[in-house]
Amino acid sequence: MLKNLLKLIAAVFFTVAILFPFYPKKEPAPVVQQPPAKPLPEMGATPEFAAIGNVGEKKTAFFGFLSPAIAIENHRIQQERDFLSSMLEAESTARQNPDNLAKAEKLAKAYRYATPSEGITQSWIQAMLLRVNVLPPALVLTQAANESAWGTSRFATQANNYFGQWCYRAGCGLVPLRRTEGATHEVAKFNSAQESVAAYFMNVNRNRAYAELRTIRAELEQTGQDLKSEKTALALTQGLSHYSERGQAYVDELQAMIRHNKKYWSESGKQ
Repeated sequence: MLKNLLKLIAAVFFTVAILFPFYPKKEPAPVVQQPPAKPLPEMGATPEFAAIGNVGEKKTAFFGFLSPAIAIENHRIQQERDFLSSMLEAESTARQNPDNLAKAEKLAKAYRYATPSEGITQSWIQAMLLRVNVLPPALVLTQAANESAWGTSRFATQANNYFGQWCYRAGCGLVPLRRTEGATHEVAKFNSAQESVAAYFMNVNRNRAYAELRTIRAELEQTGQDLKSEKTALALTQGLSHYSERGQAYVDELQAMIRHNKKYWSESGKQ
């Protein structure tokens, strides 16, 4: 009996040894190579805009100079938005993870929208997503051109301020030459044009004066419209009536400038 059992086991091993090489081998899963991240553009030296006599050349130089700064800000914001979106889909316990809470608190402080006492909630994330979103280059470049006289204004050349942002602490910037008597505001001074662009993005994305712009943007996104397009830039101007004392006349001027400089938007690219 034992001898027969041993013969049977030996026969099985012999059969397996013969047939094993012919069994199909499981191929390892292919490794998907992720394309390398596209490097962000870098800002160059500030051109002497006042010395450029040709209008077309001046516009090309101006838009080309500021476009990298816009790309950097939109990239940063998209990363922040991706984090918030992932938290919106995550389980409640994942949202309260210490690392996620710390990151959320940092964003809450930056965008001036405090987190609830109970931690990260869906309603807080949804409210933040209204603020944390990209801006179309055509809009940003047009406002910069309008506010800085194509980079030639005193505030642009002496304070790196391309958007006319104000500050309210004595010595924080340059005092406007025609400031109303009794007023205390100054035009903010920045270390670089990049800082000016970053401050503009945060101003538009968190200031209550531009809540309408953020609502328009959210509605356009829900319809699938490209938020970096010229079409979006035109639509978002309607939310900037409080940016200037001129109100609707300011909005109309921005729209006219966006349309007039249409050819430059494709040259600048959707950063």
